[in-house]
Parts: sequence; C-alpha cells; structure tokens
Amino acid sequence: MKILVPVKRAIDYNVKVRVKADNSGVDLTNAKMAINPFCEIAVEEAVRLKEKGIAEEVVVVSVGNKSCQEQIRTALALGADRGIQIDTDESLDSLQIAKLLAKLVEKEEPGLVILGKQSIDSDNNQTGQMLAALTNMPQGTFASEVVVEGDAVKVTREIDGGLQTISLTMPAVVTTDLRLNEPRYASLPNIMKAKRKPLDVMPASDFDVDLTSKVKMLKVEAPAQRKGGVKVADVAELIDKLKNEAKVI
Repeated sequence: MKILVPVKRAIDYNVKVRVKADNSGVDLTNAKMAINPFCEIAVEEAVRLKEKGIAEEVVVVSVGNKSCQEQIRTALALGADRGIQIDTDESLDSLQIAKLLAKLVEKEEPGLVILGKQSIDSDNNQTGQMLAALTNMPQGTFASEVVVEGDAVKVTREIDGGLQTISLTMPAVVTTDLRLNEPRYASLPNIMKAKRKPLDVMPASDFDVDLTSKVKMLKVEAPAQRKGGVKVADVAELIDKLKNEAKVI
C-alpha cells in the first residue's frame, strides 16, 4: 500500500509571530520555517505503518515554491521514501490545495492519505475534508489512533462524550490530532540519506486546476494585549466585579 502525506511549510511554532506594519499579513522576514506540527505527526504515522509492514511506500507532497523542498527533505529524513513538490508561487487557500491534491491522488492512487487536521498559521482545518469530498473517499478526522486491518482503517477520535471509533474502507483520508503520536527526530545519517532520495517537481499549471482564490484577506492584527489578573478577597467581591466591571452577569 502507498501512503500519500501532504505537508505544509509553516512558521516554526517557537517563533514569536510579528504582524507587518501595514497589517497585510505576517512578517516572515528571516523567520524560521518548519513542517506544520500536525503534518509532522502525519509523516510519523505513515512511517510507523511502513515499519509495521502495512505500507510499502510513503510519498510526501507539498505545494509551494522551491522553498518548501526544505520541508519535503525533512520529511524524507524522518523516513518517507519519495517527495513531490507541486510548484507554484501563488498563495493558495484550502480549496485550491485540495483540488491539486485530488489530481495527485488520481495519479498516485494511494491506499491512504494522511494529513494534519489543520495548519498552525491559517488554522483552517479544511483541506482534508475537502480532499475527501473531491475524491469521494471516506474520511476519518482528528485521529488519535489509526489501525489498519485488511482493506479497512479504524480511526479513533475524541468527541465530547469520550472516544469514537469509525471504520473506513480504503482508500481513505485521515487527518491527525496531536495525541496520535510523538514524531521522531531526524538523525544525521538519515538527513544525509534524504538528500539522495527522489524529489519530483511538478508545475501546478500542469494539473489543469483553476487556482483563482475566492478568499480575500482584508487585514491581519496582533491579538489584544491581555490585562493582568487580580485577586479578590471573597465571593462577594468576585460577584461584584463580574457584575459591575466585567458586566458578564
């Protein structure tokens, strides 16, 4: 079985995000970039399925300009076998990404597509669901456990009442939650080996997909500064503050 893992190049989660002076977006100048953490969990899960003998090949794909090859190489160092860059300089939203991935699914015919449930920059949580709809594949979202049994995959996910396990007939789309696994660190030998693994570059224009976005970003603002907390002497004072200062009761 082949597993396809889409990964996104995102700002490193340790970096303090700065907003551009003109509020047109996030200032990425000299910012450290990395694989989106949820996508890294997806890579780890795919590699573990290969190590168990369930998958034969793990293919990593990223959409963007040449800079996203850095994240593809990182995924290859973590154990993926082959990389694909869908080359474009356009800033695409979730639907355009899903359409490109759907075309790639037609070409690669994976048994399983595993991707992060959301990205930490746009926080959209849409691409996996859109990909499942476009390819007519069953989907299991927010996976905290993935078990492959024959031609089916069981996905356990957290819900309000506890845990829910669903069974999907493959090929299927699975999106990963934080509790699914803990990604490994890439060793130096594997980083060196990753440089020799195949990485194909496919122009997005070859996919016959309308990349015109219907989403327009109007303005980006930094979150409001939080005020410091205060200690109250008793319940009466707490109620008074909630009623007369916060005005929430």
